[in-house]
This record gives sequence, C-alpha cells and structure tokens, in this order.
Amino acid sequence: MPISRTSPIHLPGGDAMRAAVFGLGRAGEATARALVLHDYDVVLSDDNLSTGHQQLASELSCELLSVDNSSSRSQFLEGVDLLVPAPGVAPHHPVIVSALKKGIAVRSEIDIAYEWEQMRAGGPRPILGVTGTDGKTTTTMIAAELLRSQGRSVGEVGNTDLPFVTAVDQPFDAFVVECSSFRLNFTTAFRCDASAWLNLAPDHLDWHGSIEEYTAAKRQMWAHVTSIDVVVAPAGNSMIVDVAHSSGARCVTFGIDSGDYRVEHGSLVCPSGEIMATSDLWRSLPHDITNSLAATAMVIESGLCDVKEVSIPLGAFESAHHRIELVGQFEESAWYDDSKATSPHAALAAIRSFDRIVLIAGGRNKDLDLSQMATEASRVIGVVAIGEDSDAVAEAFAGKCPVRIAGSMSQAVAEAHGLIRDGATVLLSPGCTSYDWYANYNERGDDFQRQVREHFKSSER
Repeated sequence: MPISRTSPIHLPGGDAMRAAVFGLGRAGEATARALVLHDYDVVLSDDNLSTGHQQLASELSCELLSVDNSSSRSQFLEGVDLLVPAPGVAPHHPVIVSALKKGIAVRSEIDIAYEWEQMRAGGPRPILGVTGTDGKTTTTMIAAELLRSQGRSVGEVGNTDLPFVTAVDQPFDAFVVECSSFRLNFTTAFRCDASAWLNLAPDHLDWHGSIEEYTAAKRQMWAHVTSIDVVVAPAGNSMIVDVAHSSGARCVTFGIDSGDYRVEHGSLVCPSGEIMATSDLWRSLPHDITNSLAATAMVIESGLCDVKEVSIPLGAFESAHHRIELVGQFEESAWYDDSKATSPHAALAAIRSFDRIVLIAGGRNKDLDLSQMATEASRVIGVVAIGEDSDAVAEAFAGKCPVRIAGSMSQAVAEAHGLIRDGATVLLSPGCTSYDWYANYNERGDDFQRQVREHFKSSER
C-alpha cells in the first residue's frame, strides 16, 4: 500500500532514511527544509560554511558538518542513504565521488519532488518539462502562461526561483519544470507528461567535463518516459529526434520550416490546424517562434489546451527579463539587454536577430569556443569586449571589425556608443557567465541598463 507523501520512508530495522544535503544556496536550503518536512533525518554541509548555514541547521535541528578533508567527508556521509547535491555541485566534486564509491544514492531535487508527487493523495498533477542549451526559461514561461490562460494555477519550478521540492506542497494545478543539465544529471525516476528538448550546443563543459557527458545529462529528460507521454523535439536536430523516437514516448517535432509544429504561409500551424499569424505573436525573432512552437506543442499534445485557446496568450506574452530586452531608443539607436546569454550559442541566436549591431560580449568563459559568436561577423560593425575573458572575445573578432576592451560596464557603454554608425543596434549578449564582475546575469543586466540610462542622461547635460 503506498505511503502518504508526508510519512517518513523507513529502512529495514525501523530507522527513518538519512539524507545529506550538500550546497546550501536557494535550492539546497529548500531541499533541506522539504526533507525535514517529510521526516527525513538530514545532515547539512557546504564548501563554505557560514553563520547563515549554522542558523539554518539550528532552525531545522540538523547536523551541520564540514567536508574540508577525506575524514570529515566520511563523517558527513556516515549512515547516509541519500545525497542531494545542490545544482551547482559538479559530478567530480569529492563529496559526490565519495558518495558514489560508498554506494549512496545521489539524486537531484526534481527527482525527489517527482517521486513525492507520484505519491500524492488523489494522484499526481500534470507535469511539463523543458530542457535545452538555450531558450529553457522563455519556453517554460510560455507553457506556464498558456496553462494559466485556462484558469490553472501553475508552478514554474526547477531552474527557477521556486524549487520543485517546495512547490509539490503547494496547491498548484500543474507544474512546468525548467530542467538544467545540472538537475537532470542525477535523476533516476523523473519524467513528464509532455517535455521538450529545444536544442543542443556545447555548454557547461567546465561542470560536465565533455560534450558527451553534457549530452548524456540532457538525455535523462526522456530516460524514464512511457508510451503515454509526449516528447517534443526540434525537427532540424537529427540526434535529438533520434533520442525522442527511441524513448518509447509519442514524438512530435517543431521548427520554422519543418516539423509537426511549424510556420506555413506566415502562420504558426500544427496537426490540429492554424494556431495564429506569425505577425500576431508576442515577438517574432526566429528563436521566439521556435520557443513558442515548442511550448504550444507541449500544452496541446498533452491535452491540457486546445489549439483554439492559445493564440490570445501567445500574443500577450511578455519575455523573460534580460533576454533581448529593449532598454530604450537613444539617438536613433536601439539598445538591448541580453545578459541571460551566457554561452556563445545563446549569444549567436541574439546576434542573428539583428542586421547591424555593436556587440558587448565577454565575462567568465565556461571552457567554450567563443569564436562561434564571430560566425555572423557580417552583422557586427564593432565589438566591446568585457570581463575576465575579454582577450578571448577580442581574439575571436580580430580582423573582422573594430574591437575595444572595457574595464567596467560604464566604460563598455561609452565605447559602444562611440562605435555606433548609421543607427546600428547595441546589444549586450555576453556569451559568458557573469561571475567575474557580478553575482549573476541579473545583476549584470541591471547594471548595463542602469549605465545606459546614466550615460545618455549625462550626454544630455
């Protein structure tokens, strides 16, 4: 007989399961709280223990242990049945390596949340999921908005501000899970009623170690699907389509020129008929169209929405902050904030959205080939390289267009202004992480927008 979600899981001998949570950021803290709520015996740790971590441990009545050497790691893992690492903890971290050697199960918070949801009294609620190198956040947001337009309360979870382990105890009607490779890497059961794998390009190789390992993590999205599930794949990527067909789930495809969900005669269409005119879509850059098609495919093919119900919310949707976000029009030039583009592949998608740009790019690279951004150099009339790997950005565009190096965002804005010719667009699309100058891409984007406004305010005086 299935146990209730709030009952403790017992091992032979009558002891409650002991779980170790390693990495105590937002996701780690949420996981610790959820495990305690579900009556697990929990031990906590982090590479950099703080007063805040001590307060959390005290509040939850959990042990807090250091892991700074092999002896302390052994103590941390002693008697542990389950290790839940925070998403940022790489597979080669000594704690994870030690746990796997000891035969301890290593699982992500979305995997645990999925299992709890299956035990829910009254049955599990619908779960949609999105993965891919780029476009995850926007596609997750679109799918959630389409479901909300039908009066459902929807939890946008996973790689968002709301961890799935927290959301399962809240009164949502459905979930859309943004699935990063970090979260998928340690899944043993997680699956979705409908899920999309948007694209694949090298990313997070500093975390995964190789493109093969990164791809393997993405494959986990469909590792546990069944014949009643729907998988949504990009028609133009034969590898992803092959994985979709071999998954055993029902496969539908999407793409601008081909696929079950595609653009035809100026309209978005699907097997059920016309969805809407492309001109009425919330924004019609190429990746906006494919993200919208993928989200629409998930909600229609899962039976959660009808084709006649999606055009109005698709027209009214507002994109994610810092994703090709218009800062303003200054002196006949548009300035855009695409700080969320933390890989060359994401930056290239933004670059392809404009004909003539001054590009601001750089930050801390993730062991990726930054020259990929220069493959559309004909669109770039000038580059301002910023951050820790500014030299690599400058090298990628050397001989293709004028390049300037800036030591601050304020200087980058001034240099970009000086490179504008004939009303060209200015685009911050870094292609790198923000962790050299900022805590996250949001801070970087906010600073860029602030510096743009301050620069033109000053130039008016």
